Amino acid sequence: MKGRTIILDRIAGREAAALLVDGRLDDLLIDDDGAAPRPGAIFRAVCDRPLKGQGGMMLRLPDGQTGFLRQGKGLKPGQAMLVQVTGYAEGGKAIPVTDRVLFKSRYAIVTPGAPGINISRQIVDENERLRLREIADEGAPEGEGLILRSLCQGEDADIIAEDIAAMRDLAGAVLADAEGTDPEALTEGDGPHGIAFREWTAADIHTLDGGFETHGVLDQIEAVKSPRIALDGGHMYVEPTRALVAVDVNTGGDTSPAAALKANLAAARMLPRALRLRGLGGQITVDFAPMSKAHRKQVEQSLRASFKNDPIETSLVGWSPMGLFELQRKRERLPLAGALAAL
Repeated sequence: MKGRTIILDRIAGREAAALLVDGRLDDLLIDDDGAAPRPGAIFRAVCDRPLKGQGGMMLRLPDGQTGFLRQGKGLKPGQAMLVQVTGYAEGGKAIPVTDRVLFKSRYAIVTPGAPGINISRQIVDENERLRLREIADEGAPEGEGLILRSLCQGEDADIIAEDIAAMRDLAGAVLADAEGTDPEALTEGDGPHGIAFREWTAADIHTLDGGFETHGVLDQIEAVKSPRIALDGGHMYVEPTRALVAVDVNTGGDTSPAAALKANLAAARMLPRALRLRGLGGQITVDFAPMSKAHRKQVEQSLRASFKNDPIETSLVGWSPMGLFELQRKRERLPLAGALAAL
């Protein structure tokens, strides 16, 4: 199976989406059990108490849940405000939220409180940028910002305009509900099918029950259950712990410098996909196979190139004094171990 293919299905009773690239599983989304709010969900929250020393604010959310806003300057307990969920909470911690609410669809992002029209920098053709600017000028919400995404390139003007209008109307409805004294859920956030439509591109899209089995997705998911990942010239283990995600790269029996560099470069290329499929984030520590300091720069360049197009925000912190490479990755997804255990 050549090219990019999207499969929309259900797995273990939950909505799921898989992205195949040349038949190989490249991304996987499985909905949670509904206990935690999805990233992107918008709430009217009520300020509860400031966290002195941290500058943040604890918030009351619907159903007795608690949110954490990192920047709480100027806020007072009892004050209502709109917030948007940015990720999943670690065990026992508050749900991370932001007050910079965005209304995001496949082609457009409406940004209340940040006026102006912007077009994705990935669109470099000046004639196309002018065409999109005209569409944006006609549909932009008054007093709010609008961003046209890279998927707009070459798309029909009417389709883009409809998308802008839908996000503009949604933003207006949510902002109209901003006032109130009690926490309330205003949007749910997109599930796997919605995210796949919004973020992925593919020539073929299949929406059918049993699609995962028909296209071999279930067999590939089975492999994701194992922490061991085969590499060209070695293997690596990706294992989440309570504090961090540990990655260990090995060359096998060959301990020569050439074998170490080969395995480490293969691990650098594989790491974004391995983390993405397992839904892992937070602090990540990579113990590469022993190599010379001269080879570290080459491996780091490969890491940066690999994460450049990864959809999840990841900061490459750098080398520790002990020779480990450290990363910080946004927790946009729940770890898939629980969902996969049900298969």
